[in-house]
Amino acid sequence: MRTSVLFVCLGNICRSPLAEAVFRSLVEAEGLADRFTIDSAGTSNYHTGDSPDARTVSTAAVRGVRVEHAARQVTPEDFSRFDYILAMDAENLRRLERVVSKLDRAVEVRLLREYDPEAEDSAEVPDPYFGGTRGFEDVHDLIERACRGLLAHIRAQRGM
Repeated sequence: MRTSVLFVCLGNICRSPLAEAVFRSLVEAEGLADRFTIDSAGTSNYHTGDSPDARTVSTAAVRGVRVEHAARQVTPEDFSRFDYILAMDAENLRRLERVVSKLDRAVEVRLLREYDPEAEDSAEVPDPYFGGTRGFEDVHDLIERACRGLLAHIRAQRGM
């Protein structure tokens, strides 16, 4: 049985496609690719169909992570397709929780940084869109730590 993970930010061009790529890279390194379905989406439709931000792609490439994705908006079907839905920030978490509260299905919707051992309560992955290169590097660090913690959580929870 596959475990499905969806990463969510606002536009699906910076943080969530990076989280998708980083998590996929970690899963592949552990030899678990056949046990996961991994995707990302945005709560808005601002960038539907667009490629990830070039700064996200280049920052990840320097670290050996390949980001390939076309932006899409979260759909109602995502809440039945995914076991774990990880929001990058509190506003997107609230948007997701409003949908989940109306469902009759257990889906784990949380902030990604809940799995970052260095994060404080309610820590978010900041949006690097309006920042410089350093902001994208810092976001990659946060996402990588959180994705490592998320993978450890899932492995423990699912006995992998």
